Amino acid sequence: MEAVNQSMVSEFTILGLCNSWELQAFLLVMFTFLYLITILGNIFIVLLIVTDLRLHYPMYFLLANLSFIDFFLSSVTTPKMITDFLKENKTISFGGCMCQIFFGHFLGGGEMVLLVSMAYDRYVAICKPLHYTSIMNRQMCIGLVMTSWIIGFVHSISQLAMIIKLPFCGPRELDSFFCDIPLVIKLACTDTYIQEMLINADSGVLATICFILLLVSYSFILFTVCLHSKDGVSKALSTCTAHITVVVLFFGPCIFIYLWPLSITWVDKFLAVFYAVITPLLNPAIYTLRNKEIKNAIKRLQC
Repeated sequence: MEAVNQSMVSEFTILGLCNSWELQAFLLVMFTFLYLITILGNIFIVLLIVTDLRLHYPMYFLLANLSFIDFFLSSVTTPKMITDFLKENKTISFGGCMCQIFFGHFLGGGEMVLLVSMAYDRYVAICKPLHYTSIMNRQMCIGLVMTSWIIGFVHSISQLAMIIKLPFCGPRELDSFFCDIPLVIKLACTDTYIQEMLINADSGVLATICFILLLVSYSFILFTVCLHSKDGVSKALSTCTAHITVVVLFFGPCIFIYLWPLSITWVDKFLAVFYAVITPLLNPAIYTLRNKEIKNAIKRLQC
C-alpha cells in the first residue's frame, strides 16, 4: 500500500527556461509569434497540396503528412510553455506530463519514419525513374504513411509503459519547460537503471535505423546521378538539399538529447527548444523556399 501511495503524484513543478520576468516577457512574445507562424505555415502547406491538383504526387502527399505531423508536434509543448511564462508557479499534472511524453514520442517517432519514406520516394524517382509511377502508387504512399503512424505509436506506447508505473515520492521539479522521459525518470524513488537502458535502447534503435536508411538512400541517389551526369553532384544536391537539411535539423537535437552521455542543462534546454519550437517551423519554410513546384503553386494562388 505504501508503494502505491508513493506513486500517486498529482503534479510536477516545471522550472522553465529562466527566472527573469523581463526575459520571460520577451520569450512570451517571441515564442507566441513563432508558434502562430508554425501553425499557419503547416496548415497552409497541407491545404495548398490538397487543393492544387498539380501537386497530387507522392512527394507532395508525403510532404503534406510531414506538415500535418509538425502542426501537432509543435502543439504538444509550446502552448503550455507560452502560458507558463505568465505564471509564477509553473506546474503540470501527472496525467498531463504523461500525455506530453506519449504524444511527443508518438509524433517524433512517426516523423522519423516519414522522413525515411520521403528519402525512399526520392531514391525511386532518381534511381528508378521508369518504374516510379508503378512503385510509388497510391497504395504504397498510404502504406508508407500508415507505417510511420504505427511505428510512432508502438515506439511511444513502449516508452510510456516503462515509466508510467514508476513510484514518484521524492523531488518533483523538472528543470525544463516540458515533460520528457530523461527528466521524469530521474525523479523516480527507485532504481531505474534497467528502465533507462531499455528506453535508450528503444529510442536509439529507432533513431539509428532511420538514420542509416536515410544515409543509404541519399548515398545511392548521389552515386546514381554521378554515374549518369557530369553535373550529377550539383543536380542531386539541388534535388535533395531540402530533405537532407530537414533530416540534419531533426536528428541532430534528438541524438544529443537522448543518446549523448553528458547532460548540460542549458544545452539540453536549447536543443529542446530547437526541437519543439524551431524544427516544426523550419520544415515548411525549407520545403517552400527550396521547392519550385510549391513556389509555382503559391504564385497561382496569387493570380
